[in-house]
Amino acid sequence: MSARKTSRSKPNNGDKYSVLLPTYNERENLPLIVWLLVKYFDESGYKYEIIVIDDGSPDGTLKVAEQLQKIYGEDKILLRPRASKLGLGTAYIHGMKHASGNFIFIMDADLSHHTHHVFPLLRKQKEGDYDLVSGTRYRGNGGVYGWDLRRKLISRGANFLTQVLLRPGASDLTGSFRLYKKKVLECLVERCVSKGYVFQMEMIVRARQLNYTVGEVPITFVDRVYGESKLGGNEIVSFVKGLLMLFVTT
Repeated sequence: MSARKTSRSKPNNGDKYSVLLPTYNERENLPLIVWLLVKYFDESGYKYEIIVIDDGSPDGTLKVAEQLQKIYGEDKILLRPRASKLGLGTAYIHGMKHASGNFIFIMDADLSHHTHHVFPLLRKQKEGDYDLVSGTRYRGNGGVYGWDLRRKLISRGANFLTQVLLRPGASDLTGSFRLYKKKVLECLVERCVSKGYVFQMEMIVRARQLNYTVGEVPITFVDRVYGESKLGGNEIVSFVKGLLMLFVTT
């Protein structure tokens, strides 16, 4: 039997990909997601760096990250911790300031986003020279696994409301697996006022306002195996407030 071949874009020696991994209590998940990313990027030949932004995790996530840095090297694993939990949006902004790549991946560190989706996003960007490419759970063969009915209803309901109120031209506004041109991300964060989970939604809305091109790739989102979800009542309330703010101001 012949070996299975995968279709991947040929590396452009001038491109470098910075992967931002915000963490909070991810000591069990971080070693595996980093190993998978290193494996995939090393096999591909693309230049890359993985930037871990830990927000003062009490479970020792930063200590684990320091060990990973010793294993893989400071050129591949960059640690940019913060003293306390300051929000997902500001974590991305903090990580971006330290990124040396001309492309930036943002993704979850809890294994909800499998690294085998990295190259479909990368390939899509190359095909259309998109300013940003977003993984979508709500188009094609995309989907969600491991969520209970309540979580699915919250996600679907939030996405439906954003589609009706904002008409963003994208199918998944609350997803957090994306690839940006760095200069585009820098421009968007200058205009973004959200700090929490609403940050992802606002980025797409601002991109539409600025006429940036947005590509989409279906992905499978799998609920975390280790640790607890960060989604709670406060996050839901913040989302609703952020949605109304965007509806009024955009």
